[in-house]
Amino acid sequence: MSLITLAVKSLYNRRTTLLLTLLSISLSVLLFLGVEKLRLEAKNSFTQTLSGTDLIVGARGSAIQLLLYTVFRLGDATHNLSWQSYQELAAHPKVAWSIPIALGDSHRGFRVLGTTNSYFKHYRYGRKEPLSFAQGGEFNGVYEAVLGASVAATLGYRIDDELIIAHGSGATHLPQHSDKPFRIIAILAPTATPVDNTIHIPLAGMEAIHIDWQGGVRTPGFQLGAEQALQHDLTPKTMTAALLGLKSPLATFQMQRLINQYPKEPLMAIIPGVTLQQLWELVGIFEQVLRLISLLVVAISLLGLVSVLLTSLNERRREMAILRALGARPYHILGLIMGEALLLTLTAITIAFGLLYTLLLLLTPLLEQQFGLILPLGWPGGNEWSILLLLLLFTLIASLLPAWRAYRYSLSDGMRIRL
Repeated sequence: MSLITLAVKSLYNRRTTLLLTLLSISLSVLLFLGVEKLRLEAKNSFTQTLSGTDLIVGARGSAIQLLLYTVFRLGDATHNLSWQSYQELAAHPKVAWSIPIALGDSHRGFRVLGTTNSYFKHYRYGRKEPLSFAQGGEFNGVYEAVLGASVAATLGYRIDDELIIAHGSGATHLPQHSDKPFRIIAILAPTATPVDNTIHIPLAGMEAIHIDWQGGVRTPGFQLGAEQALQHDLTPKTMTAALLGLKSPLATFQMQRLINQYPKEPLMAIIPGVTLQQLWELVGIFEQVLRLISLLVVAISLLGLVSVLLTSLNERRREMAILRALGARPYHILGLIMGEALLLTLTAITIAFGLLYTLLLLLTPLLEQQFGLILPLGWPGGNEWSILLLLLLFTLIASLLPAWRAYRYSLSDGMRIRL
């Protein structure tokens, strides 16, 4: 009988005793893998969301907040910038293209973004990949909607279906713009970014549904139907933010300074990559603390394993003596104990992987809808594999103490144990 087979049978024979230890190690490894997966994929998801945009312009305030609600649809704007200021900036000689963005409304938990066809032409994500249409095409009218891939899949919408936009971005009991339904004309191809969770409508459509609203409520005694609203000027007065692409990256800091010192209203221009780095620095301490806690939990589980192995030695002294009597060398006893610890940890890692991917399958749709966070079901990265290999190494090191104690028990000591 090989040493591995003997270790497997020994563990199975003591399965009741070792079950809690196996569960403890499995949960600790699951915690570590989950934290690493969430940390790395969140950073990757945020980094891949926007590329090719030189500046994001909004009302003066927090740079990180402007980035979060404009690009990641997290939070809400406290102030807007005027349409006139946007037009002046878009017409600047150093600006190659611009994308207006208006936020604030939603539909069944998904954010609604008002924009123009410039969004579909110039928005880039990942490695400067353009948006593409899985079905349909760009805006041609006012009451039209282009859905992100996840919105269409989650809500089961198809081309030519109608949807009603809710006023505000809360979760429940929002007033509805039910008198002005939007027809779905297109569905975007998946991007694995917050674009997938966004409903896009024309800026004129955003203005139309609010033309008879004031201060966040419908104006009493004044209501315009969908066709009546089209008779009015639907040029927006304000908007949430704008994305700017410059003709030359060398002009980035010059344009940023010009916008930050804009005389007509308090505006702010941020460089997406710089602001994203500030965000990582802000959450970096919390990220490292969370990672340290998960590693400490794994270490405590290994100490529990050592404790169980040491405690069981007294019960196994006759077993070890019999093995020695049958010709087992001291290194066989040493290898048996270390093999048991290693097999137990490998089993725990396997269980942890199974639990992790089960949780990913269950929670990814929720995380994608609520936070725009995509967690792909891929294999762990090099960093995670390194930690798991170190875990196995530490398991071998930790098992040295009980293994040493086991093979030091003499044959005569084992035989003296009374049955």
